[in-house]
Amino acid sequence: MARKKVVSRSEELSVDSTNSVNNVMIHVSYGECLKNLAAQVGGYALDGCREFLASQAEGTDGALICASCGCHRSFHRRVVESESSE
Repeated sequence: MARKKVVSRSEELSVDSTNSVNNVMIHVSYGECLKNLAAQVGGYALDGCREFLASQAEGTDGALICASCGCHRSFHRRVVESESSE
């Protein structure tokens, strides 16, 4: 059985304002699935997928598909955390 990988990204941004440089580290992870499975019948139901798990390795097409529920990563709640290091 192949290992599943939780997707989390880190980006570093540099902002230059009035001759000072601020480094901001942004950490992005994906939480529970918010896809409404009963939208076609006018209802509201979630599948209960608690966390995005990539079905394939990062950089492939399958990295955007959840191994647990089979939906695209965009249906999962995006959690953004930023830290500024001065």
